[in-house]
Amino acid sequence: MKKISIVGVGQVGQATAHMLARENFCGEIALVGREDGTPKGAALDIQHATPLFESNTIISGSDDYSIMSDSDVIVITAGSPRKPGMSRSDLLDTNREVINSVVDNVLEYAPNSIILLVTNPVDALVYYIREKTQWDSHRVIGLSCVLDSARMASYIAVKTGYSAKEISALVIGSHGDNMLPLPRFSCINGVPLDVFLSDSEMQDIIQKTRTAGGDIVSMKGTSGYVAAAASVVNMLDAIINDKNHILPCVAVLNGEYGFNDIAIGVPTVLGGRGVVRIVELPFNNSERELFAQSVNEVRLSLI
Repeated sequence: MKKISIVGVGQVGQATAHMLARENFCGEIALVGREDGTPKGAALDIQHATPLFESNTIISGSDDYSIMSDSDVIVITAGSPRKPGMSRSDLLDTNREVINSVVDNVLEYAPNSIILLVTNPVDALVYYIREKTQWDSHRVIGLSCVLDSARMASYIAVKTGYSAKEISALVIGSHGDNMLPLPRFSCINGVPLDVFLSDSEMQDIIQKTRTAGGDIVSMKGTSGYVAAAASVVNMLDAIINDKNHILPCVAVLNGEYGFNDIAIGVPTVLGGRGVVRIVELPFNNSERELFAQSVNEVRLSLI
């Protein structure tokens, strides 16, 4: 059974550990936090629920990074969350310092792991981690588009009244205002969306998808965490169980879509080695232009 470590025991980190334990597909979860009591207490709380989950997962917590030793995947949720009025890119300088410390410890204690980054701005920081570690790019990935795609699918379900289980939505690009929801590559049980939704309804869904994260921050004063944690667990399932599941996640491009030296959300085949390959979509001219704008947004954040 595999071991997953989660660095950061805020709302996203704890919710991820809770959902992961419930799914029962990894043998051990290690929680790492800045203060010893919080990760230990969170681990104990989740451990007490495992009999009710019918789960055999063992959960531990510590402020000592050595607890990550021999991890197969490191999930990084540590960092400052968004506050009202902040963009994701506003967090870059602050969270880069946090990531520096975390990655130094990953290199010491889990040098053969896969890194799955949640911390924003995720596109810029995935590329930063790849450059800092000099690992093969398939081992450094980020959450964004699984979450954004789930948000889009939820809006489609509410608008149409059809089962969310039958809705496949796809969002790629940057995890920001220039994210790229793709109605042409989305459907309800194989049926194109334009059969069910007018153009104005679809545009409304696209806009709501783009502003969803900020809307949650404005309403509750901080970032959402339930859908983010569920998205992380979806990605971990694909990796730990080597499913070769096609999921949109932040990956480093090496010539795909005509771009290099950038990390951005794209459809990937996600399996036991991380990113097995990047799927290149046959864009039309409009989609190609919008994707280029999304890439440019990420490049500007790196300057």
